Amino acid sequence: MKRSGQYVSQLRGYKAFIPTNLPPIPAIKISGEMEQLLKKAELSLANLNGISNALPNIDLFIGMYVKKEALISAQIEGTQASLEDIFEFETGKKLENINDVEEVVNYIKALNYGIKRLKTLPMSLKLLKELHNILLKGTRGFEKTPGEFRKTQNWIGPAGCNLQTASFVPPPPDEMIKSLGKLELYMHAKKSILPDLVDCALIHYQFETIHPFLDGNGRLGRLLITFYLYWKNILRKPLLYLSYYFKKNRQEYYDRLSMVRTSGNYEQWISFFLTGIIETSESAITDIKKILELKEKHFKLMLKEKISSPNAIVLLNQIFYTPLVSINDVQSLLGISHQAASNLISDFEKIGIVKEITGKKRDKRFIYKKYLQILAQGTTPI
Repeated sequence: MKRSGQYVSQLRGYKAFIPTNLPPIPAIKISGEMEQLLKKAELSLANLNGISNALPNIDLFIGMYVKKEALISAQIEGTQASLEDIFEFETGKKLENINDVEEVVNYIKALNYGIKRLKTLPMSLKLLKELHNILLKGTRGFEKTPGEFRKTQNWIGPAGCNLQTASFVPPPPDEMIKSLGKLELYMHAKKSILPDLVDCALIHYQFETIHPFLDGNGRLGRLLITFYLYWKNILRKPLLYLSYYFKKNRQEYYDRLSMVRTSGNYEQWISFFLTGIIETSESAITDIKKILELKEKHFKLMLKEKISSPNAIVLLNQIFYTPLVSINDVQSLLGISHQAASNLISDFEKIGIVKEITGKKRDKRFIYKKYLQILAQGTTPI
């Protein structure tokens, strides 16, 4: 048996990978480059926690980051949707790519559900099944037993491949259940000899290798990272998501997971994972600072242009939650007349805060473009 596991011949003539249980033996060696990456990753997360504590409207940023994470994670699986599509969907507009958008919306629901559920239920196989059910409910993967571990063999590879030609075949169902049970025990171990971030890297790898569902393993495995860090109180708020890092380095991500299976080299995977923690933490901090600066800039602009009524201030705050609005939305939000809402939006448009995007005389829609430009980094479909 190799350090990470081995391929075992099955009765139907193919070989499936049976992983060894965590922690790896020989033990993970934390030294040199990895040790430096670990220290930097821990510091980056501490800085992210610090700036999140200083934010006056932390839920606003969490809500936006959840949408961005959901979109990018779904795009890794081939979903074709944009950030604007998600905001359009939330306003009730009918979309041509509704199937793609619903997959993203389900991810948002699963993420929000998981954060609340962790207050009453620890990280567990039960929670993973509940999340999986939400992810696949009503989408193109609904026929693949949402919320249930697979009872048949699955495989990973290019379209049209089979068990013999697949690039990776996870453990068969009986071995899968055993491996899952051991993974749950590892997550709950009272004392780990490894730092939490290293454990998180190992747990993500192990989950993707076990591949316990017929569909949605990638999305759920990425959710698992945030939930584990939040559950362990390493993240005080769910503001860290690695999907953009994995998307940017998509082939390297797959290659490094594969390298663990073929060579038992966990260390190279952990270093890659820690680099992602660092990059993602620093990017989140930068985005938060940009958004705070933008809000301050536009508030001062409103004061200068004498557009600083209580209603105007409420609207500025609101478009950080819903950056796509109509005159009817503003009318409903503020409880004012249609004409007053139209005048207020017109004022915002004149000073360059919002921009009309339909080109129509009626049913106009306005977007907070500069805000979305900050959020939209990395959200172009693959």
